[in-house]
Amino acid sequence: MDYIYLDELYKDEKKYLEKDIKLKGWIRNHRKQKKFGFIYFSDGTAFRQLQLVYDNSLDNFEEIQKLRISSAIEVEGKLIVSQGKGQDYEVKVTKITLHGDCPEDYPIQQKKHTMEFLREQSYLRFRTNTFQAVFRIRSVASMAIHKFFQDRGYIYADTPILTSSDCEGAGEMFVVTTQDLEEVAKTHKVNNENEYFGSPVGLTVSGQFEGEAFAQAFSKIYTFGPTFRADPSHTPLHIAEFWQIEPEVAFCDLEGIMDISEELMKYVINYTLEKCPDELAFLDKNAENGLIEKLKTVINNDFVRVTYKECIDILKKAENDFEFKPEYGEDLAKEHERYITEYFKSPVFITYWPEKVKKCFYMKQMDDGTVANADLEMPGIGETYGMSQREDDFDKLEKKIEEMGMNKEEYAWYMNLRKYGTTVHSGFGMGFERLIMYMTGMDNIRDVSAFPRTPGNCLY
Repeated sequence: MDYIYLDELYKDEKKYLEKDIKLKGWIRNHRKQKKFGFIYFSDGTAFRQLQLVYDNSLDNFEEIQKLRISSAIEVEGKLIVSQGKGQDYEVKVTKITLHGDCPEDYPIQQKKHTMEFLREQSYLRFRTNTFQAVFRIRSVASMAIHKFFQDRGYIYADTPILTSSDCEGAGEMFVVTTQDLEEVAKTHKVNNENEYFGSPVGLTVSGQFEGEAFAQAFSKIYTFGPTFRADPSHTPLHIAEFWQIEPEVAFCDLEGIMDISEELMKYVINYTLEKCPDELAFLDKNAENGLIEKLKTVINNDFVRVTYKECIDILKKAENDFEFKPEYGEDLAKEHERYITEYFKSPVFITYWPEKVKKCFYMKQMDDGTVANADLEMPGIGETYGMSQREDDFDKLEKKIEEMGMNKEEYAWYMNLRKYGTTVHSGFGMGFERLIMYMTGMDNIRDVSAFPRTPGNCLY
């Protein structure tokens, strides 16, 4: 008799009905009665747990009764129609063998735990129903992203993690060095000649620039990998290590990249609704009431597109007593983003921001002092990701780099992309964790990242 996984069993339970099966997994709950007991069993391959029923006819009944939550066991038994409520089928146990005992001081007991406590137990929290659901959805959404692009002929580009360019120009890079830090502390100098790469290097904040180089050869590409920001923020929306989806598309303007990003968002949500009904139903009940309906609303409606100026006009006419007064030429606060999405009752692209607000040097400069960009604002979470048409005019790009005091030599290759057969081209960077927050109803980014890296914390 071969072992089977629960995901295989659940594909066609009738196929195994009244047949002997063998399983390996963990005890998720254990209810004991005087002459029988119920074990809720999981092997991690399916969200739904399987009920095991045993009684005192087993030779090791007393030993089985002592088994604790999270112990690893091997099970033999027959799949039968369940006699109780809550499940269609259960296993009538004929044998249970203990593989790995779990002591009584196991931190994740069958009681309500706070998210703060579970973050302190990040290496164990995957065993709870909430995080089983969240990280299953994350896995499925990741597959959906690859499938979306691959089915449409995009090239998947692996861009460097170690880089000498700060894409955002914000100085938020983690510096990487091979030099003796104690010696650097004494001299207060970093000798670039002694660096492994011969120049300062950091962890990438974006794969955009390299992606643009790919796009000028393959037309449409995407990256999907880890990025890093040395941002000291402690908000529920910020972590230092996160994943980004970054397509770059040649012969594509701002309207075109907004079309692509909206199509991607709807595709990923729809794919996940189809593949994760049990997980989403659980989170709808336990994380965000109305989650499934919210997601269906996104895929069934067009996203609104409104200019920055129109957005400020709406905010100024609002009767809300905003903490931060909306002003032309100023960035939007979270309360403004929330109002705009509630106003339109839809995801909203806010387009054509003033150049002095969106200071990224690579955005296409317009004659009216705006840049050809857009931020996607999602109801309940605010800014999810940004996009822009890239500046394809060599002279304008060079002048912008000079104005911002950046080293032209470091960006010479990037500027040369505008010299050697340039095109109108656009791209966006979607923070994967923020997307997962929206899709799961979780309100803290630390709870959709397996081992979150935050200021003062790099545990595990």
